[in-house]
Amino acid sequence: MGAQWKVKGKELAANARGKLFGRLAKDIMVAARNGADPASNSRLRLVVEQARKVSMPKETLDRAIKKGAGLTGEAVHFEHVIYEGFAPHQVAVMVECLTDNVKRTAPEMRVLFRGGQLGTSGSVAWDFDHIGMIEAEPATSQADPEVAAIEAGAQDFEPGDSEGATLFLTDAADLDLVSRALPAHGFTVVSAKLGYKAKHPVDPASLSAAHLEEVEAFLAAIDANDDVQNVFVGLAG
Repeated sequence: MGAQWKVKGKELAANARGKLFGRLAKDIMVAARNGADPASNSRLRLVVEQARKVSMPKETLDRAIKKGAGLTGEAVHFEHVIYEGFAPHQVAVMVECLTDNVKRTAPEMRVLFRGGQLGTSGSVAWDFDHIGMIEAEPATSQADPEVAAIEAGAQDFEPGDSEGATLFLTDAADLDLVSRALPAHGFTVVSAKLGYKAKHPVDPASLSAAHLEEVEAFLAAIDANDDVQNVFVGLAG
C-alpha cells in the first residue's frame, strides 16, 4: 500500500474490471493527444499495452485512441488534479483524478474526505516520491527480479499484489526505458505508470484491526468515485 492502493475482494471483481476499463480509456484519451500512433508515442504505448493485458475490447481501445487524438470530431477535455490529505488515523493519501468538471469533482472530494482530513497542495506530497511503477510477471522460472532490476535500470523492486508479480520502481524519467528492457530479462510487463510512493509509510501493525478497517473503508469510498484514477497511500505492505 506504500505505493498504490487497490480494491480487495473477489466480489468486487466485476465492478472493478468495468472501472478499470473506464480509467484506462481516460488514460488512453489523454495520452493520444500527443499522437495516435503508439510506436511514436511512448506514453500511449504503455497504456495501450496495459489495456491489452487486461483484455480491453479492441473496439473500446481504438475508439479511445481516436477520440483522444481528435479524429472523431469530439472534444475531450480532461484535467489532471491531485487531492492530498489524510485517511483516518493520520494515514497520508494522494488521490489522482482525471476530470472533465473540476467544479463537480472538488466538492465530491471534500465530502469523501470528511472521514479523514483534506489538505492543501503540498501538505502531503513532500512525504512521497514521484516515481515510475512497473508491474511485471516472470516469463520463465529462471527470471530473477533482482538481476532484472539491475540490468534493466530499475531503482528497486518489491513483491507486487498479484501472485508471482514483481513491482519494479524507477526514476520517473526512466519508466519507458525500463519497461522496454524488462522483457529481455525474463519479465512480461503487465502495467507501467507514474505514481507516488510514501517515504515514511505507517506500519499497519501499529493500527488496531478496527482502525485499519476504517482506513480501508475510507479508501474504498475514495476509489469508487468516477473521477479517481489512482489512490496512493502512506501505508506499508
